[in-house]
Amino acid sequence: MAAWLQSQGGAAQRVLLPCCDGPLQITALLGCFYAGATAVPCPSPLDGGRNVRRLTAVAKDADVSLALADSAVAAELSRLFAGSDLVCLAADRAALPDPEDWRPTVAADEDIALIQYTSGSVTQVKGVLISQRNLLAGQEAITRALGTDGHAVIGGWLPPYHDMGLVGQLLHPLYVGALGVVMSAAAFAARPLSWLRMIDRYGITVSGGPDYAYDMCVRAAGDEEVERLDLSRWRVAVNGAEPVREATMAAFAERFAPAGFRTEAFYPAYGLAEATLLVTGGRPGRPPVERAVDSTALAGGRLAEPRRGVLSRTLVGVGQPYGVDLRIVDPETRQVLPPGRVGEIWIRGESVAPGYWRRRAETEETFGAVTSAHDGSFLRSGDLGAVDEYGELFVIGRLKEGVVVNGVDVAPEDIETSVQGLNPKFGVTAAVTTGPERDRLIVIQEVRENGLLDGELPSLAEAVQTHLDGEFGIPDAVILLVRQGVVRRTTSGKLQRSAMRGLLRSGGIRPLYPQVPVFQADLSPS
Repeated sequence: MAAWLQSQGGAAQRVLLPCCDGPLQITALLGCFYAGATAVPCPSPLDGGRNVRRLTAVAKDADVSLALADSAVAAELSRLFAGSDLVCLAADRAALPDPEDWRPTVAADEDIALIQYTSGSVTQVKGVLISQRNLLAGQEAITRALGTDGHAVIGGWLPPYHDMGLVGQLLHPLYVGALGVVMSAAAFAARPLSWLRMIDRYGITVSGGPDYAYDMCVRAAGDEEVERLDLSRWRVAVNGAEPVREATMAAFAERFAPAGFRTEAFYPAYGLAEATLLVTGGRPGRPPVERAVDSTALAGGRLAEPRRGVLSRTLVGVGQPYGVDLRIVDPETRQVLPPGRVGEIWIRGESVAPGYWRRRAETEETFGAVTSAHDGSFLRSGDLGAVDEYGELFVIGRLKEGVVVNGVDVAPEDIETSVQGLNPKFGVTAAVTTGPERDRLIVIQEVRENGLLDGELPSLAEAVQTHLDGEFGIPDAVILLVRQGVVRRTTSGKLQRSAMRGLLRSGGIRPLYPQVPVFQADLSPS
């Protein structure tokens, strides 16, 4: 593959790598590295819908001229890009050049190894430039954090165009010389317990995913399935890429304890594509750090012990930094904050990328941050967090996604976690505001229709409203009950609240209840 890329002038060019089944997704990536090309991972066009739109947007933004794929994907690419200059190799069918034709390349630390496109949680997707130095520093940080070596067995289902799937799942086994086992994200989505069966079958010691993946397994598991599983060799169960919920981990640990799963295997972590994945993590074998805090104090920017009779929230710690310098900074004054104060998470280190592809202004704003004491340059994560007196990081939410109701700041995660736990028929919850003053709360609640009683929807909506009034002092929220799959998520499982706002404003949501249109006048942009 490297020889073919070089024959096409692929050295120093950007090569599109759509997600493919089987080992091709790995060999294509390594082919780019050997050719001195820049890899651009993306979804498969065969997945349809939003993934096709994402692929075409990535291909256009990255200005690719070459692609490596299997024959099925290559045929669809040819159809999608008919009339363009894109040259696609069906690597499973084509006659590849003699490996002797490959010309060795020497990569410099600053050379761009790949462009990792962000999942677009809050803003439009952007290509993160990952250098050779970034890759090596990121892999070394993961090795130190997880304690992995050649005896580990590392596996999972995360797609290779997501940073956790690419850096942690595909590349990390190669870095430490371990066995890697991969299944498709589609297989997991269709049968969540197939992930756990894979862990059992291959004796996987390190695996993980977003919080919702563990929740899906709990909901899918019956007693007979649990009895057939052996999860005793699962040493590190990484939980990251979206808010880590204490309730999810407790439910999973309880459900799969008979299969040998141990609570101390849970490994909450925090990372982002701009830092080549890992930023903070705990220590393998130690139970997750959980801390109950006063919700009112938290909304005011402080970690404080809960008072009796006052609403509280349980936060899960995501560990301490590995290989990076981390600060909590007031995003307005840029003053570094002490332990216990909530601010934006800023990061610097060798794993931090040099910037975004062809986005100079955003690169300077995001990657060149300087504190009020003129200390820099830092990466602005856009995430809110706080460290406690022991240096443990707690991620609170997104800087740009606060819910303001009646002039009071409320973390959307608080509302979502609280409402979702009201009824076992509730699926994913999204809490957003879209009124002129951003003070109209809309709760979009997915409902599992199996077992739903006739006429039950109004009572479910009323229960949500009563709960919001009693717990949060919000008596006039809009409650929309929708089918499963309506609430948008990124490839990593993060809620896309901005996308949900857009759907609300455009009338793109058709609720099960109430069966009347939501007036766009009430949902106009702020």
